[in-house]
Amino acid sequence: MTQSAVPQAKPTIAFLGIGLMGKPMATRLLQAGYAVTVWNRTRAKSEELLASGAQVADQPAEAVRQADIVITMLEAGPVVAQVVNAALTGLRTGTLLIDMSSTRQSEAQDMHALLAASGVRFIDAPVSGGVVGAQAGTLAIMAGGSADDFADAEAVLRVMGRPTLVGPAGCGQIAKLCNQLIVGGTLNIVAEALLLAQAGGADPAAVRTAIRGGFAESRILEVHGQRMLERNFMPGGQVMSQHKDLENVLIAAGNAGLRLPVTELVTRHYQSLMPVAPRADQCAVLLALEKENEGLRLGTAPDQLPAQG
Repeated sequence: MTQSAVPQAKPTIAFLGIGLMGKPMATRLLQAGYAVTVWNRTRAKSEELLASGAQVADQPAEAVRQADIVITMLEAGPVVAQVVNAALTGLRTGTLLIDMSSTRQSEAQDMHALLAASGVRFIDAPVSGGVVGAQAGTLAIMAGGSADDFADAEAVLRVMGRPTLVGPAGCGQIAKLCNQLIVGGTLNIVAEALLLAQAGGADPAAVRTAIRGGFAESRILEVHGQRMLERNFMPGGQVMSQHKDLENVLIAAGNAGLRLPVTELVTRHYQSLMPVAPRADQCAVLLALEKENEGLRLGTAPDQLPAQG
């Protein structure tokens, strides 16, 4: 008679960055039964997870001290570097740090080298799917790292979405940039299509319905096309994040000797929105297109925009 295997204990997790995306991601880990310690620069955001069973730390080094896996979900590469450096004294040898922020490939590679020198393992694993995907646990997760480290991280990542190992450290960020290039370009094309429908005398909502199911079908046409028709620009993914990612796309392209003319145009559209609607949903690129076509406006609904600041 064979003895049944002893169930392996779940790793202890530290989650650094309880923002628009970090909060639902950490919540899913708590709901899945993981012990999670959270930290955020604004402590009040961390305290919102107390009722879900989280422990709250006042400093990054305190948060990571007992963690087997550390997850960072922060605004940009420089912020990730600042927070990880603050946590470094608390990280144990062999800890696995998973950065799920969107950064430059070079920043992810520099972070990998920094942590390796301290005996800490690293995966860059940026995500796509927005707040809705984070809440539902359906994020696309693009991971860069070793096969062994990915195997150790996979069960945790699967709580938050669908992870895929795409190459060594830094390659997760390249995959995310490819994703953002497609998302940003498609958002612009959907906005152009709907505005063309209206300018040509057709009902843009009916046109969207008519072309769905054909080759033009996409998640962006489904979700963001409807948001454009409703003029609902309350944030899921934000203009500022899309703009940052597209700038990083152009930097990566330059480093690889490529020119991406469509992405250059799309980036300019998002740049034009930064002074007026940086926190609006990324589908607010419609506003940039309307500004270039004076007198044309999609639909009659009032704009739903987040407060600035």
